[in-house]
Amino acid sequence: MADAIRVMLVDDHQVVRRGLRTFLEVQDDIEVVGEAADGTEGVALAEDLRPDVILMDVKMPGTDGVEALRRLADLGNPARVLIVTSFTERRTVVPALRAGAAGYVHKDIDPDALAGAIRSVHAGHVLLQSEVADALLAQEESGGAGGRAGALTDREREVLALIARGRSNREIARALVLSEKTVKTHVSNILMKLDLADRTQAALWAVRHGISD
Repeated sequence: MADAIRVMLVDDHQVVRRGLRTFLEVQDDIEVVGEAADGTEGVALAEDLRPDVILMDVKMPGTDGVEALRRLADLGNPARVLIVTSFTERRTVVPALRAGAAGYVHKDIDPDALAGAIRSVHAGHVLLQSEVADALLAQEESGGAGGRAGALTDREREVLALIARGRSNREIARALVLSEKTVKTHVSNILMKLDLADRTQAALWAVRHGISD
């Protein structure tokens, strides 16, 4: 289990945590390292355990999932957070993605699909259910980003394609033989030219417009 993906569970329902743990513990490459019942406890435990992936509910008493995500970001915690929720409304899930979630799945997800989702976000990919992806794309397209694709340079399009594949700045720098500082500049220029808020929107935009191929 030395190379196993270290997963932490944050959900206020003990039965949900127990069910997730029971399934995940039979996976050869996934190890459950801790559980928390709310966002405050989850943030503290994540700082202590430093898991690779956190499965987190959105609606919890006290500190909810969105606020917990913001606190993790403020602390610079590197864990990838996968929202596992019963709430699929855009007004609920989109703020979580804006706060830094790597993706979201519904609680009735097939167990094998959940294991695949954990592996996907751990690998650096953005995992979004279709209706949330549509909501984010609708927001960026309402701002006219689709009409500004021609403003991107060839190098920026290369960087954008790699963002869509879930690559970090370091990985992009290595792939394109650039410095990380140069990649950061390209990413900033891409977001500015397309009037996008973050890498998630950029990845979705790239997929919609065929730049990730």
